[in-house]
Amino acid sequence: MGEHVSRRQFLRSLGGAGGLAATTSAAAAQDEQSTATVAMTDDLVYQPETVTVAPGTTVVWENVGNIAHTVTAYSEEIPENAPYFASGGPFDSEQAARAAYPDQGVIPGGETYEHTFETTGSFGYFCIPHESAGMIGTVEVTENPGAGGGGGGGSILPNSAKTLGVVATSVLVVVLGFAWAFVKYGGDYGDE
Repeated sequence: MGEHVSRRQFLRSLGGAGGLAATTSAAAAQDEQSTATVAMTDDLVYQPETVTVAPGTTVVWENVGNIAHTVTAYSEEIPENAPYFASGGPFDSEQAARAAYPDQGVIPGGETYEHTFETTGSFGYFCIPHESAGMIGTVEVTENPGAGGGGGGGSILPNSAKTLGVVATSVLVVVLGFAWAFVKYGGDYGDE
């Protein structure tokens, strides 16, 4: 004969599953909070053109098109105490990155480049072959990224909050579905 599960046992297992889901979603939200993505397109733009992040955030530039691009910092447009960054590096200056192009620094379609920003301030950068077409971007690193402008008019919620909301809603729907099925199709209604 099959094993019967009491309501209490069922609800305890749902509570454990909910706790596991909440822990998993919190870890995923924390990981997402430490990265930001900028798309490089065949329209010769960085999207978004300006990204505002907290110190310690890794910005990932993703080439979503077929045209090759670079990410090259303007030496004069990064904070004085910040390390220089450019795809294909390490380079110590804009001049060195420009001199190495096209042998180094190219990010083909489907590939990425990333840099972690530890220093607060404004970081201007550009694409070497498309600079004259206006392919220029900015990373704003601030202790309170949600309060600054330069977000491009997008959502004021961080991606981690959106992820947590979606996961919490999904877990709630699953729990309610199990509860409905348990009430509708049976369970042990007697004493334990």
